[in-house]
Amino acid sequence: MKADTGKYGIKPFRLIAATKNKGKLEEIAQLLAQLPCELVSMEQIGLVDDIVESGSTFEENALIKAKSIWKVTGEAVLADDSGLEVDYLDGAPGIYSARYGGDGATDTDKNRKLLDALKGVPADKRSARFVCAIALIFEDGSDLSVRGVCEGYIAAEPAGSNGFGYDPLFYVPEFGMTIAQMDSDIKNSISHRGNALRKVAKELERILLEDTVK
Repeated sequence: MKADTGKYGIKPFRLIAATKNKGKLEEIAQLLAQLPCELVSMEQIGLVDDIVESGSTFEENALIKAKSIWKVTGEAVLADDSGLEVDYLDGAPGIYSARYGGDGATDTDKNRKLLDALKGVPADKRSARFVCAIALIFEDGSDLSVRGVCEGYIAAEPAGSNGFGYDPLFYVPEFGMTIAQMDSDIKNSISHRGNALRKVAKELERILLEDTVK
């Protein structure tokens, strides 16, 4: 996934995405397409081991992943960590969203556990948000972090099939549907990861333009 030098007038740099998910890699590539970076995945450079996420926040986990790869490669790395925060549950499942329900739990299991935890809770008390933190670490070891958020509510029952994880339960009032009922264009325009990646793109563009005029 290469880019031209374009208006920046510099040689494209390689950016390693700390993910094995092809869909996520394509989304990142699309949103960073106008920047002079050659995006590669962990697997493309031979890194296949899972990285232990021991942080207490999304930002800490994203930075842990980015630094783990940077220490091995010395190259620029982009990593993300994301999850669901439900206000009535004091922010749970939060950074444990992927493990909510225990080892081996399916998306259906996680959604059912969430609905059970909110049983009897009225609609206006079921506010929630999807959160995505992205950490970017540069060759010199400097780093930056951004956060993207998508606000909504937890529906009373799942709806839609165009999504995964908690998407069928995440209702967005502005669109009158769950994330899983949206087409991909709408979803990407409001998603937590899309919002975070757009912030990354703006930060990278600012940095590259500053380097160009130095």
